[in-house]
Amino acid sequence: MRERLWAVRGAITIPRDASEEVIAATEELLTAILKKNRIDPEKIVSIIFTTTPDISSEFPAVAARRLGLVDTPLMCAQEIPKPGALPLCIRILIHFYTILTKSEIKAVYLREAVKLRPDLQNPEE
Repeated sequence: MRERLWAVRGAITIPRDASEEVIAATEELLTAILKKNRIDPEKIVSIIFTTTPDISSEFPAVAARRLGLVDTPLMCAQEIPKPGALPLCIRILIHFYTILTKSEIKAVYLREAVKLRPDLQNPEE
């Protein structure tokens, strides 16, 4: 099988805007995405992090650096401030090379972020 470039999404919420919450939640989400999709950190091309406008205490990319992704291009941005959007939410988009097929790539939504994509939740996993 040859490797292909794919992307995977994920999201997680935090209880309050605090640096330690942003870092802990981002580490939890990144770890879950990497594990679930068997992503080799050396195969990561880049990671884009976004936060809702109510998060400003820390850059989510700090968590990735703490996990050892020091040579990976990382970017943080802010989500559009849409009224009624899920608050205190961190989103991740990882571009990576893998032998998995597109249908085998699994998004990860944790905590209150499961509300964003209830269609992806599988109670049997």
